[in-house]
Amino acid sequence: MGYDYALVHLKYTVPPAAALTLCYHPLSTKLGLYKILFLVTIAVVSTTPWDSYLIKTRIWTYPPNAIAGPTLFGIPAEEVFFFVVQTYNTSLLYLLLSKPTFHPIYLRGQRLLHDSRRLRQWRWIGIIVIVSVTLVGASMIGKGGEGLYMGLILVWASPFVLLLWCLAYQFIIGLPMSNTIIPIAIPTVYLWIIDTLALKRGTWVIESGTKLGWHLWDGLEIEEAVFFLATNVLIVFGLVAFDNAFAILQTFPSLFPTCPTLPSPLLLVKALLVPPTMYDEERVNGLKQALARLRAKSRSFYLASGVFQGRLRVDMILLYSFCRVADDLVDEAKSIAEAKRWICDLKQYLDLAYDSSLAEKHCSVNDYVRAVFPPSTQAALLMLPTAYLSPTPLYELVKGLETDLQFLTQKTTFPINDEDTLRTYGARVAGTVAEACLELVYHHTTANISETQRKSIVRAGGRMGIALQYINIARDIEVDAANGRVYLPTTWLKQEGSSPEDIIKDPTSRQAENLRQRLLKSAMIVYEDAKEAIEELPVEARAPMRVAVESYVEIGRVLKTPGYKVKACRATVPKLRRLVVAWKALQQKYVRDAEPTKACTLLGLRLDPDIVMEEMTKSD
Repeated sequence: MGYDYALVHLKYTVPPAAALTLCYHPLSTKLGLYKILFLVTIAVVSTTPWDSYLIKTRIWTYPPNAIAGPTLFGIPAEEVFFFVVQTYNTSLLYLLLSKPTFHPIYLRGQRLLHDSRRLRQWRWIGIIVIVSVTLVGASMIGKGGEGLYMGLILVWASPFVLLLWCLAYQFIIGLPMSNTIIPIAIPTVYLWIIDTLALKRGTWVIESGTKLGWHLWDGLEIEEAVFFLATNVLIVFGLVAFDNAFAILQTFPSLFPTCPTLPSPLLLVKALLVPPTMYDEERVNGLKQALARLRAKSRSFYLASGVFQGRLRVDMILLYSFCRVADDLVDEAKSIAEAKRWICDLKQYLDLAYDSSLAEKHCSVNDYVRAVFPPSTQAALLMLPTAYLSPTPLYELVKGLETDLQFLTQKTTFPINDEDTLRTYGARVAGTVAEACLELVYHHTTANISETQRKSIVRAGGRMGIALQYINIARDIEVDAANGRVYLPTTWLKQEGSSPEDIIKDPTSRQAENLRQRLLKSAMIVYEDAKEAIEELPVEARAPMRVAVESYVEIGRVLKTPGYKVKACRATVPKLRRLVVAWKALQQKYVRDAEPTKACTLLGLRLDPDIVMEEMTKSD
């Protein structure tokens, strides 16, 4: 009886497990834990018979003074723990590195498969290589002697690798290296080092006569190097196959109307066996466009989107894509007439999407969108989940775009006259989006709350949207001025002895900076008042929403920094700082630390629960 093997775990495998657990904890989800449990179970079940055979045939042995004594089918308890801890560590590393990846965009349909000769070649190259390795292993076993251990490794691992390759080769080939090569390479090299130390100490022994006698480096048998490489390949390929199956479930509602949070193994296999010819490639392409739009236009929300899960993440990205397309159509119009036409077209699109009688009388939404809107925007409109989004926020968003248009049509006056019109504008272009986001949250999650509570939370979301829009306006004073727009209230400008025309001429003036800070102060007060409502959301959405909010509010904090100068007409938050902010937001719950409602009243910001809806329904 001894503790050498246990000390290997205590020194080398448990500390990384603890560190990875601490890193992953803020990002942990039920699905992530389910993946780990799923892989650990498979690892133990598939490795135990093979390992037991090797020990019984004395291909490898454990000195009595190196193990504590308890065994499972002849396998020391420490070795069984190795199955668990290796799978756990590699899985956690994979989950951390793959968290930002939006898996649906890596699904490839049959058309792409036929068009891509390189993809077909890689598929068959993989199959040929894996089958060849299996045959080589079988030959080694048949000959016995010094190649026996290597043959047993190859024959045991290769069929599993072949199965996973055939099921998920598109993902294995297509995913970023951070999802495949890196989570294989790092644990493998680390375990090679541990194995070298253990072999030199005699913690476990590979008997002579069954090994080739080759070394990767001094002290590391080639068989051990191949074993740890093969096991990590199996773990990562298994996780990739899981993500491939889940991506199919979450991407194609027409094939799988419901997507369970924790899909059964049978459902995962069923998803993987769906022929690529049945993939909705237009939907996949639309998701690619939506993600590219999000990445290009909003680094803050792109970062936050990675924390949402399943179909909620998909629909959040689609909602953002629609809002951005609608805004760009009006902003980038070549004339006032064209901008007005786009607004009319957007209203007609919403009419068709939400009024079944209109759709029957005229034409389908699909036909209308393809006939009227540019090809690059069509997917954003056609994929908007109107089936479970209420129409009011979307119609109000279009009204907000009409306000933007007034900057071009009203030459002598500016539409943002006072605080009321500023708040109404913020409610329409941002508060509505926040409310739509919360509608998606409640559709995709289960929440045991009253309708009164739910409405209160949605209203708080609308106020938070206004706060974020204020920050957006404060950030973009120079950009807006270059386009002939001033969103600072005219009444505020008069109090500073200035005017909208003055801001357009010199958006970096002292008056502009004073009002930037005033607007930011207002934004922070509204933010403080609304933020606690996030903690009343369904648990699956709380941390992601905190990340989304804090990532954007940090822009305001940067702008409030004394002496900060806006660069390239934009305030930017360094990438590392954004990551730190997101990390803190995942872990820290909101706690009310002031009385913002009273302060808001002093500033003239009415935060009665019904104010957002009241302001939105006012006529222009």
